[in-house]
Amino acid sequence: MKALVDTCIWSQVLRRKEPNNEFTQKLGELVSDSRVEIIGPIRQELLSGISDPNQFIKLKNHLASFEDIALRTEHFVKASEFSNICRANGVQGSTIDFLICSVAVTENLFIFTTDKDFDNYAQYLPIRLYKLFTI
Repeated sequence: MKALVDTCIWSQVLRRKEPNNEFTQKLGELVSDSRVEIIGPIRQELLSGISDPNQFIKLKNHLASFEDIALRTEHFVKASEFSNICRANGVQGSTIDFLICSVAVTENLFIFTTDKDFDNYAQYLPIRLYKLFTI
């Protein structure tokens, strides 16, 4: 099963001076097995806020190995539905988080994240979260 890798995991591995070894290992395994997926908004989040042009270029080039999932109207509509479902149950979230949930469900992907908000979404949405021992 493939995994949609959230910004927080990429950041832990690629943007920190001392990357998290456990996440680095697991992401490396997913990459080796061609099970990593990314979407444009995650790529944008990763590349935003990098003040050093050399670091930006290095990260941009590293991410170039991964093709974005093409986003379609159905992804955005489903993201809106997911937002409405969660909001009706008192759970708030960001537009990009619900887009991640939508793409994961539509494309049959796990979500690899450390963001605890996704645990809240999972109470109401049919998402599957990648746990380090899941796949």
